[in-house]
Amino acid sequence: MTSFQKFVLASGLTNLADGVAVVVWAWVASLISRDPLMIALVPVALRMPWFLCAIPAGIIADRVDRRRLILAMDAARAGAFALAAISLWLALPLSDAPTRGVSSVPLFLAVLIAATIVGVAEVFRDNAAQTMLPALVPHDRLEQANGRLWSVELVGNALIGPALGAFFIASFIPLPFALNAIAYGIAIVLVAQIAGQFKPPVQSARNWRRELAEGYAFLRDAALIRLLALLTGGWNLLFQMKSIALILIVQENMGLGATAFGLILAAGAVGGIIGGQVSAAIIKTVGRGRTVQLALAATPITFLWIAFSNGPIQLAAVIAVFEFTGLVWNTVSVSYRQRQIPDHLLGRVNSLYRLLAWGMMPVGLVLSGLIVRIGETFIDRAYALILPIYVAAFGGLILTILGWRALGRGFSGT
Repeated sequence: MTSFQKFVLASGLTNLADGVAVVVWAWVASLISRDPLMIALVPVALRMPWFLCAIPAGIIADRVDRRRLILAMDAARAGAFALAAISLWLALPLSDAPTRGVSSVPLFLAVLIAATIVGVAEVFRDNAAQTMLPALVPHDRLEQANGRLWSVELVGNALIGPALGAFFIASFIPLPFALNAIAYGIAIVLVAQIAGQFKPPVQSARNWRRELAEGYAFLRDAALIRLLALLTGGWNLLFQMKSIALILIVQENMGLGATAFGLILAAGAVGGIIGGQVSAAIIKTVGRGRTVQLALAATPITFLWIAFSNGPIQLAAVIAVFEFTGLVWNTVSVSYRQRQIPDHLLGRVNSLYRLLAWGMMPVGLVLSGLIVRIGETFIDRAYALILPIYVAAFGGLILTILGWRALGRGFSGT
């Protein structure tokens, strides 16, 4: 097995665990509270580290052996999932969830702490992994390597993982968290076997202010990379606005359980897997600029489709389209970034990029809960749950209008 294959397999296992967690984190929160703001706090704990830790993660990724950093962060995530599993097991049977507040403060705090540890470790681990990949494959094969990597990740993260997570949590609530801890343990063994030099060369004496300034200066002068970061940040904000609402819509408006929700997400992942396989061919046929323009233009359409979906089959279909376009966008943006950023700056520029691209996720999650809570004071709760998705569709339209020409100009010379 080659180093790249071990890297992909380890990423597949960790993303399988992440896919299981896609369902179980928010679903467990909905078993402790029916308040959309309280439910949102758990995914906020997972996503807030992208805003708080992205910059130090980039500086550290450019200072240390990236393989060892991945190993340390996977160990931290294994421990956090073990903490959540033990806390849930000790709290069984769970009390009925109230419409305001939580049924068990100690359990809710334990879940929040575990989610925060997982979120912080994810920031450092993912940044290190993206900066490590160019050392494993030639630069002219980055699109192919990224497409293959993301396809494997999507199989675990969005196809198999959610379905397994839903099945596990429906059978025994602590089970998916315990199995995730085991999956990270196996991934650690695989990454530990990868040989090579993954510590960037020292350019000069270490000084974090100067190092951060170098990364900022590069991003400031790289107009297209900065544009991609801002547009991705706006898209991620809108994506998170619909996530909490979607769980409650499935539970309350459609009357479905965890297993059905997991299958909906798994079915949607098929679109992402197809996107990963055909993205390189699409880019070659229509060009990078037109590819990202069309992927961005699909955003408001897919959000409206979600809002008007009246059953699980329609919902699965639109999420498949959503994942397809998102994967194609990522193939263009990440491959371009990996090719254009020098290796010794890759960690810092990636961290600043992700600060812009991922830092808005918690804002979207909180907005989703606020919109639902405010909306249900004026209209029926069933309609209030859909309001964040309508707002996201409008935001997607604005994003497309603002980004269309700029993307065309930016990629015209590449």
